[in-house]
Amino acid sequence: MKRLVWVGSSKDDYVAFPAEVQDEMGYALYQAQIGKTPRQAKALKGLGGGVIELRVRDIGSNAYRTVYAANLEAAIYVLHAFQKKSTKGIKTSKRDVDMIDRRLRDARAIDRGRAAEEGNDDAR
Repeated sequence: MKRLVWVGSSKDDYVAFPAEVQDEMGYALYQAQIGKTPRQAKALKGLGGGVIELRVRDIGSNAYRTVYAANLEAAIYVLHAFQKKSTKGIKTSKRDVDMIDRRLRDARAIDRGRAAEEGNDDAR
C-alpha cells in the first residue's frame, strides 16, 4: 500500500469538508493507495497523466473535489481539496488549476527525495 502525503494546505482543507464527504473521499483515497481506481475518480486534463480528481456531492448538492497525483513512485500525493463554487459549468477554475500545478511540482520534488531515501535504505 502506498503512503498518503498531503501537500500544502490540502489536509486542512479536506478536514473542513462535511463528515459524510470526508468519509467518501477517505475511502476513495484508500482505494488509490491500494492500486484501485475509485468510482469517483476522473483524470484532470491539462496537467499530464496521473493527476486524478475525486468528485463528491453532499446531501445539499454542494460539490467537493480532492485532487491527487497517482503516478509518482513513493506515494499518493494529495494536491488540493476544495469546495467547487463555479457557477459556469463543470470546469475547474484557473486559480485552482494553478494551485494544483504548483503543488504537483512540489510533490514531484518530494517524491524524488523519498524515492532516493528508500533506495538508500534498501542498500543498507
